[in-house]
Amino acid sequence: MTRKAIHAMGLLACSCLLAAALPGTAAANTASAAGTVSSNWAGYAALPSAGTTLALRSVSGTWQQPAATCTAGREAYSAVWVGLGGFNEGTQALEQIGSDADCTRSGRAVYSTWLELVPAATVNLKLAVHPGDELSASVTVRAHDVLLRIRDLSTGARFSTIRRAAHIDTSSAEWIVEAPSSCSASACRTLALTNFGSVPFASATVVEGDRTAAIGEPPLATVPIELEQRAIQPAPAGSGARRAASRALITAIPSSVSPADGAFSVSWDEQTLQGEAPPAPALPGFTGAAP
Repeated sequence: MTRKAIHAMGLLACSCLLAAALPGTAAANTASAAGTVSSNWAGYAALPSAGTTLALRSVSGTWQQPAATCTAGREAYSAVWVGLGGFNEGTQALEQIGSDADCTRSGRAVYSTWLELVPAATVNLKLAVHPGDELSASVTVRAHDVLLRIRDLSTGARFSTIRRAAHIDTSSAEWIVEAPSSCSASACRTLALTNFGSVPFASATVVEGDRTAAIGEPPLATVPIELEQRAIQPAPAGSGARRAASRALITAIPSSVSPADGAFSVSWDEQTLQGEAPPAPALPGFTGAAP
């Protein structure tokens, strides 16, 4: 859990992994190569090779900017990014850069780019993106200097900067679609995830020491992360008879990885839940729940 940081559209966001309760286990920010379930992340994390003390110095990847499917009266948010850190329990830092596909209450889609060095505030960038654009991004750490790059391969627009960070985490690398969180001084809650359809990632690579490896390439440990979020579906308007709101399970699931080209995709889905919804998981350091 990170300190609060300003995110896109003026929200407060907490970007580190929040693990959801797995059957028969307590919720915790732990995972194995078999995967983990999260309330805010979907995608993959890469961990250092077993037996090595080498840091993960750089992460890179490309993705296609998703189109947000919006509904009037329902705000929703999503962030697609690559980054270093933030995966392991107790982490104090995360270096990341990416793009958003959000929905306003009026049903308007909003797209933007940003960078964040947790626990510092998010910085919104002037690089404009549009649905379908091919984006390429990377994060590289040298001591306490962080080189962040993002390029729109469809338009040629690009941005790069070197930022100094007091806190650095290079114990993991990620390629993620995230449901941001809104935070106050005392608590956070995960926001409704945008219906982003599917986000294809490619050229997902990480530098461990002096070696560059594609995601899924041994001996790096690669952990798939599935997002599960429970939500309330409002009753349809103008239906005549009074109908109650229903509950839904929103998921974002990563596909298997192609190590040959570092490619995979993350897909959004929504299912109607029958019966009473189970209580929200108790997350370490996290007192909120999905709406």
